[in-house]
Amino acid sequence: MSDEAKAKKKKGGSMKMIVMLVIATLVGGAGAAGGLYAAGFFSHKEEGPKEDPNKPVLVLAGENAEEVAKAHGMGGAGHGGGAAVAGHAPGKGIDLPTPTNPAAYQATYFQLQTPFTSNMSDSDAFAQIALAVSTYYDMRVIEAIKTHEMAIRSQVLMLLAQQPEAMLATPEGKKQLQTRIKGVINDVLKQKTGYGGVDNVYFTNFVIQ
Repeated sequence: MSDEAKAKKKKGGSMKMIVMLVIATLVGGAGAAGGLYAAGFFSHKEEGPKEDPNKPVLVLAGENAEEVAKAHGMGGAGHGGGAAVAGHAPGKGIDLPTPTNPAAYQATYFQLQTPFTSNMSDSDAFAQIALAVSTYYDMRVIEAIKTHEMAIRSQVLMLLAQQPEAMLATPEGKKQLQTRIKGVINDVLKQKTGYGGVDNVYFTNFVIQ
């Protein structure tokens, strides 16, 4: 078939579709047009990406973090931090952003019960710290911390053992350690569950001997 013949055939097909649309509108109105749509004359627009139901959500001020988590599906298979979130391979998780207006959200606090004790990197002294964390997200973040506490403890102890005594003796050094511990905890959560979610880390006890 020549190129000219192909062009005429293509044009004829387009004109046929236009004529059928006009007839459907005049004769049957929206119902006939809908029938043509269902028959495949018009392409169906693809739906956008759906919200991940496993992703922790922000808790507004005055709300209960546990109730919010239940309302969004915590408690079913794959929830509560026990396994990697569908669609997120281990080590490929994402950060949950800290709210730009924290006063509008409810902070939930969690105290890790057992202190962390480690030798210093440059002396015979040792540091013992007790930690608490906070999150503006629902209880799935806290449940994930409980589930993966052993992995978190291991990484925090390794980080603590790398710190020099002189640095931890200063307020600035303690603040730097807080920031690093927050990063370590969120990294473990992202590896294990697909998401971070810890907004801050607090020292509830800090002793160097």
